[in-house]
Amino acid sequence: MTVQNFAETGAASPHGATLPVLTLKQLDADPHGVFRQYRKDHPVVLHETGGYFVLRFSDVERLGRDPRVGSSGTSFPKSLGISSGAIFDLFEYSMITADGEVHRRRRSPLSRPFAVRTINEMRQSIRRAADDLINGWYRDGEVDFIGEFAAKLPARIIADLLGLPREDIPEFTLLVYEVTKIFSFGLYLDEIGKIEKAAQRLHDYVETALDQHRRRPREDFLSSFLTAAAEADELSPQEILYQIMPLIIGGTDTTRVALATQLALLLQHREQWAAVCDEPSLVPAAVTEAMRFEPTGASTVRVTRENVDVDGTVIPADQLVTLSMMSAMRDESTYHRPDIFDIRRADQPRVHPIFGFGAHRCIGEALARAELEEGLGAIAARIPQLHLDTPLEIKGHMGVRRIDAAMRVFWKP
Repeated sequence: MTVQNFAETGAASPHGATLPVLTLKQLDADPHGVFRQYRKDHPVVLHETGGYFVLRFSDVERLGRDPRVGSSGTSFPKSLGISSGAIFDLFEYSMITADGEVHRRRRSPLSRPFAVRTINEMRQSIRRAADDLINGWYRDGEVDFIGEFAAKLPARIIADLLGLPREDIPEFTLLVYEVTKIFSFGLYLDEIGKIEKAAQRLHDYVETALDQHRRRPREDFLSSFLTAAAEADELSPQEILYQIMPLIIGGTDTTRVALATQLALLLQHREQWAAVCDEPSLVPAAVTEAMRFEPTGASTVRVTRENVDVDGTVIPADQLVTLSMMSAMRDESTYHRPDIFDIRRADQPRVHPIFGFGAHRCIGEALARAELEEGLGAIAARIPQLHLDTPLEIKGHMGVRRIDAAMRVFWKP
């Protein structure tokens, strides 16, 4: 696979027209504005660090299902100079970066535990966990929402779901936050060694947990997963382990960012916050709109298996392609006044693009929605007088986006 640095090469499309090259300086300053500027006239642009960005909703949706635009496999770590180790194996053995039959057999043992009906049965316990966290600091009148709620709720839920001891939460969350940096844009190469060490420690933690569940099966997710994998007899030991690692990573960090972001957006739009507090039935719509307006995952990376025409621009085979959810969910051709945050929006697509498309649609969608909705519902019901101390800044335009380390909120108990 060829990945060019377009800031250096000045790449052009195959039909001769030079494609715009988006720079880091532009995107760091105003990613939504940059995408808006180019989206109208250019379905595809280039990124100065290499690869093609697809900007429009219809194209992102179509290519997300197109078998000619496959999963990235190990292309991304190789582009960073990583050819072995825990990070490389995460891309090598996970279902997230696989296609076809390999993807099917890796995903199959996980499908039943993450089914919508199964997750919906957990909603009461998720709500109780949210209420318990609130009880721990409600009388203080102020709290770091990220540290004391947004981080703790998904970590507790994923630990309980998988059958991991709650006392392990501080250990694996710190490792997850470090490993997640590999999926965030703007990574410095000198950070890779630290991320690799965290990935190896997380690998060892998951390996120990799996060994314990093999020796002493229990009534929990890991035991049922191991049973299903053994009965199917289709997964190697590495594949078994590297299906669990992404569950812990995704179930811990991305939901943390989304919980903080959705509350910050609502508190910055006081009329809509008041509406959610007065009408709990608006909670799902508020969650959906927050995920559209400021998504946790800015994009997903694919690789072209052959030349692919995107509205007149041909992307050559063997190229990294970034499907920009962040741009697509502000596309004027799909959403009315897309730069307006509106929880009563009537033009949301039936399938939310943030969770992907087709066979690769996020297996944890139902769990993420349950946590976001029950978490927001608990806060709105208990602390309608909540206020945001300082605006939350969500950063990044590619991969997993980042938020501030803390977010202070206050209220009168």
